[in-house]
Amino acid sequence: MTLLTRRHLADYLRLMRLDRPIGVFLLLWPTWWALWLAADGLPDFKVWLVFTAGVLLMRSAGCVINDYADRHIDPHVARTRERPLAAGRVSPREALALFVLLCLFAFALVLLLDWKTVALSVVAVVLAAVYPFMKRVTHLPQVVLGAAFAWAIPMAFMAQQGAVPPLAWLLFVVTVAWTVAYDTWYAMVDREDDLRIGVKSTAILFAEHDRLIIGLLQGGVIAGLVLVGREAGLAWPYWLGLALGAGLFLHQQWITRHREGRACFRAFLNNNWFGAAVFAGIAGHYLLAG
Repeated sequence: MTLLTRRHLADYLRLMRLDRPIGVFLLLWPTWWALWLAADGLPDFKVWLVFTAGVLLMRSAGCVINDYADRHIDPHVARTRERPLAAGRVSPREALALFVLLCLFAFALVLLLDWKTVALSVVAVVLAAVYPFMKRVTHLPQVVLGAAFAWAIPMAFMAQQGAVPPLAWLLFVVTVAWTVAYDTWYAMVDREDDLRIGVKSTAILFAEHDRLIIGLLQGGVIAGLVLVGREAGLAWPYWLGLALGAGLFLHQQWITRHREGRACFRAFLNNNWFGAAVFAGIAGHYLLAG
């Protein structure tokens, strides 16, 4: 492999954000929540493998199409100007080809499952493709991102149970609210650049009420997960995990009290531990029951 090829491969990996796996985890946790709840703690191995690999592929595809959509914006934002597409190290045509290839790989995986799950997967691809363009037409692109991240939940229930019960839709709404909350922290980092460029986000929409609204969303997430726990009949490990998650939300509010960009980014990253705490609670319940 020549040096040029190695550099090109490194740029592709950076374009897919494989050097920054936080997005994989934030998509993975609610997917695993759903798989464990749908399968009473013992998901089918093939289903688990398809969804886990699918998370990696679709998150990568989402990053590629996001950078394609923002290729004229990212060069003007300090945090993103060195991304491969913005810096001209990867062409728009190459980025589109990579996006299509990743989606095809993900779709090939889903074909191993039943046709109803395959049908639902089409919605996932559409959401992933349209999300990056929403910041030009609405101040609520984070809601579309939330729907894209949460769509694995009805798919997981369909794959495991052959149906999508009310519990799945409750978990879907909870995940959308959680995504809007943590992605608003993320958007607060770029708020000044976005205002200058004309890009829309919930951070701009919420303005000086940003922390309050994030707090209300986080309260809604906890309340929704309480309902999930009661509906699923989960035992004390789940409630312990949820209590830890609530503490993490309070920690995020505290460290962002001055709205510093670095602190907002730390709050965003901290949500990985929230997702892990909830999953540990769900898994702990089924281990205890087993």
